[in-house]
Amino acid sequence: MTEPVETTGTAPRRRPAVVAALLLGIAALALWASSRMTWVTAYSSDGLGEDRTIGLDGGTWAASLTPLALVLVAAIAASFAVRGWALRIVAVAVAAVGVAAAIPAVGLFGGADPEDAARIADLPLRATVTATDIAYGPAVLALVGAVAALAAAVVLWRTPRSQAGLSSKYDSPAARREAATRRGEGDEPVTERALWDALDAGEDPTLDTETDARPDTKDNPPGDEGGDDSGTRR
Repeated sequence: MTEPVETTGTAPRRRPAVVAALLLGIAALALWASSRMTWVTAYSSDGLGEDRTIGLDGGTWAASLTPLALVLVAAIAASFAVRGWALRIVAVAVAAVGVAAAIPAVGLFGGADPEDAARIADLPLRATVTATDIAYGPAVLALVGAVAALAAAVVLWRTPRSQAGLSSKYDSPAARREAATRRGEGDEPVTERALWDALDAGEDPTLDTETDARPDTKDNPPGDEGGDDSGTRR
């Protein structure tokens, strides 16, 4: 009798990767949305005409937000494509993105320097910034994205090697054969995927179990029941 084939348990194994992907998506969306919102409103005067009002969005005040959001989108694909130490490197990169996204948002809570506003707004030399207004909502949204990125980095770092990467159905035939050989040498439970991988490797996944179930007739030739042969022969 062959061992029962396990067909469940795939969803729990993929849960860390799915959670990390969701956190990365939330972080990327938060950073992108924050980069489109107005962070600072600057009021300038050049002494010649009327005062000007200039709105500086997140992509202008903190120019790194949009590239950081794109890096997080790329990290979503990388989290499914790599495993082992490569996944740890992705986790470190995501954590660095989270810290980099938080720096300008935290700095904004200390106030907007008029000279920085004039430089970022590219005002002429004769113009000066007389006042600035800060919108804290976009900065808070950027902090939410930074926290989500850091949480995703923790999940990626703690993801077990066996639960990382794509499903084995995307592996090359050589990789599936090697995995089937490793499973045959160990005591891992037999799954439907493992049976197909064994067949692809040219092995009979039921051979070991059938051999174990077959009675041992090596030392007992046919007709010999192992009894005493000292009786009279005809």
